[in-house]
Formats: sequence, structure tokens, C-alpha cells
Amino acid sequence: MASNHVIKSLLLVLFSAFNLSSAQDQLLRYHKGALLQGTISVNLIWYGHFKPSQTAIISDFISSLSDPASTPSNPSVATWWKGVEKYYHLANSKNPSSLSLRLGKQILDEKCSLGKSLSQKQIVQLASKGDQKNAINVVLTASDVTVAGFCVNRCGTHGSKSSVVEGKNQKFAYIWVGNSETQCPGYCAWPFHQPIYGPQNPPLGSPNNDVGMDGVVTVLSGLLAGTATNPFGDGFYQGPATAPLEAASACPGVYGKGAYPGYAGDLLLDTTTGGSYNAHGASGRKYLLPAIYDPSTSKCSTLV
Repeated sequence: MASNHVIKSLLLVLFSAFNLSSAQDQLLRYHKGALLQGTISVNLIWYGHFKPSQTAIISDFISSLSDPASTPSNPSVATWWKGVEKYYHLANSKNPSSLSLRLGKQILDEKCSLGKSLSQKQIVQLASKGDQKNAINVVLTASDVTVAGFCVNRCGTHGSKSSVVEGKNQKFAYIWVGNSETQCPGYCAWPFHQPIYGPQNPPLGSPNNDVGMDGVVTVLSGLLAGTATNPFGDGFYQGPATAPLEAASACPGVYGKGAYPGYAGDLLLDTTTGGSYNAHGASGRKYLLPAIYDPSTSKCSTLV
């Protein structure tokens, strides 16, 4: 006969497994807020000096998101974005809305009008230079610009700002990402740089031969997924609204099948450049994009 201790232990294991399963099934709860819909312009606000080759990496990525025709090869950036669109069917299965992202304006502030050390308030101020409705305004800071919290506890962020347009209250979404190449590539550009902590596996080759900007893409893509599914703080997320777990951040460090801490997963390799990637983009580009939490399977979904 099993002892009471063994029986209690078995019950504890079963209870824990049940709770884990339940938590996974409900990992990202919908808080009934509005999602972005229709055609949304992604406006790029370049703060500081970026080379033309660097701006092209990002603009080509944005152009790849909602235009399958721009990328004939699979797996593609557009295919990855369809994983984000699943949340729209979950929010309203009877009449799901749709979201199409297009590259909008590109605003240059190469002389750093607000200085080279920015607060969060100044990031929002810069984001306000883009469109005030039907927009995601993306602020990208150069490698020599410091931002509050950058390299300490974040590589980027997203949020929203209220504004009045033609007498009506509107909200626009914004994202900020910093180029970590000289400040903290081991924190914000992994797996293209040796990590600052954890398992020390060799870094991967960056697909566009720019560690900082390829790192920006991995961060930006995850924040775009979070912006689409939780643009105003009351969409799909888990945990506190001030530090939510979202569509991509629910799958940290996962880029391909077989991923584990310190290993990004089984990725594709460009034998010409030595770069690792999992998605094809416009203009023959290759990118590394994070896994998206799939609400239909309760698992992290990868392209490869």
C-alpha cells in the first residue's frame, strides 16, 4: 500500500501538471480591447546616424510583412506575420478584422535634436512626429544614442499615445528600438553576439552582415507582434499590464525547432555569407524572426 506521503506527492504532481496545462491554454488572455485593423502605415523615425545599408535592412523588412508577392521564397516574413493574424480570428471568430501593414514615411533626425541621451518621454515625443492615426510610429535610435533603461532591462518597447486629429480623439501606436551594436550586443543582439550571461555558445552569423541592425530586426519584429495584438494595453497579454507577456515575448529566445536556453534552434544557413536566418524578405533579404505563441495550439510556433 502506498504511504500517505507518496499519495500526497502524486496528487501534488497531478495538480501541478493540471495547473501548468491550464496556464498554457489561457496563456495570453484577451482583455476585450481594440486591435489595430485595416491598412496601417509603419512610419520610421531615424534618430542619429544610420548608413543607407542599415536603413534598407529595416525598410525592406517592413515591406515584406503584408506583401507575399515581394518574397517568392519560403519560409517568408509574410508567412511569419500570418501567425500574428491568428489573434484577430480569436478576438472575433464570426467577423474577424484584418490588418495590413505598409511602409509609410521615413523621418530623419540625424543631428539628434533632443540630444544623445533620451528619456521615455522624449521617445514618445519623437514618435509623435509620425502620423497621428492609422499608424505605428517606429523610433530607431543609433548606436551612440542612450535611452533610459536601454541595455539595463530592455532593448525596445511599444505603447500608444492619445492625440486629437480633426477634432476627434485618436490613438496611435509607437515602438522604440535601439541599435545595440556598441552598447550591449550581448544583451540585445543575441544570437548574433556572445551573450552577456547564460550558456556561452558561439554567436551566429548575421544574415545582413550587420550585428546591430539584425539585432534590431529580431527586437522590432517581436514588438510589432505585440503592437498588433495588444496595441493599447487591453488586447492579448498575460500578467501585469505594465509588464505584459505578449505574442512574441511569450517565447523568449526561440527562433527555430529544438531551441533551448543558449541555443536559438535549428535555423537555415546562407552558405555564401554564413548568416543564420529563418525567413526570406523583400529584395532577396534574409531575416531571423522570433517564434510566435500560437493560441490555437498553446505552443510557440516557428517558421523552421
